[in-house]
Amino acid sequence: MSAARVSQRISAIAESATLAVDAKAKALKAAGRPVIGFGAGEPDFPTPDYIVQAAIEAAGQPKYHRYSPAGGLPELKKAIAEKTLRDSGYAVEASQVLVTNGGKQAVYNTFATLVDPGDEVIVPTPFWTTYPEAIRLAGGVPVEVFAGPEQDYLVTVEQLEAAVTDRTKILLFVSPSNPTGSVYSPEQVAEIGKWAASKGLWVVTDEIYEHLTYDGVPFTSIATAAPELGDKVVILNGVAKTYAMTGWRVGWMIGPADVIKAATNLQSHATSNVSNIMQIAALAAVSGPLTAVDEMKVAFDRRRKAIVAGLNAIEGVECPTPKGAFYVYADVRALLGKEFPTASGTASPQTSAELAALILDEVEVAVVPGEAFGPSGYLRLSYALGDEDLATGVQRLQDFLGKAQ
Repeated sequence: MSAARVSQRISAIAESATLAVDAKAKALKAAGRPVIGFGAGEPDFPTPDYIVQAAIEAAGQPKYHRYSPAGGLPELKKAIAEKTLRDSGYAVEASQVLVTNGGKQAVYNTFATLVDPGDEVIVPTPFWTTYPEAIRLAGGVPVEVFAGPEQDYLVTVEQLEAAVTDRTKILLFVSPSNPTGSVYSPEQVAEIGKWAASKGLWVVTDEIYEHLTYDGVPFTSIATAAPELGDKVVILNGVAKTYAMTGWRVGWMIGPADVIKAATNLQSHATSNVSNIMQIAALAAVSGPLTAVDEMKVAFDRRRKAIVAGLNAIEGVECPTPKGAFYVYADVRALLGKEFPTASGTASPQTSAELAALILDEVEVAVVPGEAFGPSGYLRLSYALGDEDLATGVQRLQDFLGKAQ
């Protein structure tokens, strides 16, 4: 019997659904189709000029043409520590920072470093599509805890308590959330952090949307809200969302020195240092003002209100108003099983994946189905695209979904 060409471990990984939807939308656009893409969480703004200029100047300096420490440029690690104190109120040393190739490598490094085979990780659901794959790659078991729209997609301590077993090692915590845009209140964050500490769990918290909250809702870091966690907390972050730098690929993880040292060792064999030019751009970003994100937030807030109103005007769609990030998570369970007129007759999607495929085929709007983030029955739409595209896309959805019988 011939051996499999691809390992079981890698064969078991699901493709990133968000990137797959975005790639399909871009391919159709390149072929001349007028596709509106709500798939990728990518600001439509250019990276601020002063950040770009810092990279250009760095590219001309020979010292940045050479290898640098695998864990990150010392000046960037120091700046990230200072930025973390400024934004999260959490004091760390530069030695507790590992600079990574985007936020995804920080996620991968963290679970690879903390998880042994069979360890369970509680994953509040809906979740970002990469988390469970990174957990499984480390040999861990993601344990989904689902919170629906009736509770604003926010899990409770009671739900978490019901999910704990003697194999539970980590609680994953994300606020503001991708994919739902939900934000936990300071009180909820503190309660969940205290609960995790009482169980002796690690908390891995993704803070990449920290600066994107609306309606006066504050961002609260679980690392500072629950000091009881001590040194059993890892913070994930990056420049992608705050500074419109998705393509620059600079993220980081912050944690206790022994975990960061081990994760740095892993990265030294996997990728070595992040591009020095990108690191200098990130240094300019984290050291500079938050003016750029404040300007983007005005546009995001406007789009947030427009997309929520537009989706809730469709019969059978329920869309809670998100308080953070730049996503809405629409409940479309009432539309499943309905009949929709199509170019070739009729179609009756039974899952949100089938509905998303139908929407793309019939009205050339790309959305990500709930199956990518947890249970079927939901659609995630990013409102980080331009105002005109957003209005056109929502109108197409209203026209098509409104014909459900």
